[in-house]
Amino acid sequence: MTGTGIRYTKGDATAPQGKGVKIIAHVCNDLGGWGKGFVVALSRRWPEPEAAYRRWHRERAGNDFGLGAVRCVRVGPYLWVANMVGQRGIRTGSKGVPVRYEAIDAALHALADKAEELGASVHMPRIGCGLAGGRWSRVEPLIAERLVARGIPVTVYDHDG
Repeated sequence: MTGTGIRYTKGDATAPQGKGVKIIAHVCNDLGGWGKGFVVALSRRWPEPEAAYRRWHRERAGNDFGLGAVRCVRVGPYLWVANMVGQRGIRTGSKGVPVRYEAIDAALHALADKAEELGASVHMPRIGCGLAGGRWSRVEPLIAERLVARGIPVTVYDHDG
């Protein structure tokens, strides 16, 4: 635990620890691309989050797909995956970082409502800080404000090795 109330642990965010309903949260891009980073681990366990994300993107003219949007996909009786659109495009060469903190903030706000509705805890890798190129020092306060401040337990997983 840090002063933020976020619990940090070593392990795999696709195998969340603890009892009760759990939501695994992660950040997606706004291009419909799925195939690098944490999503690979998700797809190895469950086909539904990728299929739902691709369908959501494909049908985006008629839905809310875009930066800051979130969709929760049920993958088990007590387990959900939250696809959060918090990345503009993908990193190519040296053209800056694709993470969008305001989009992650908006998605976390919506995720908090879903977590409260389900009575769920939230589990995640260090979202927005891998391929999206973000800094944890900018993401962590968003999680503390949007989730922890509302009494939602959050566990962040750092992979071993």
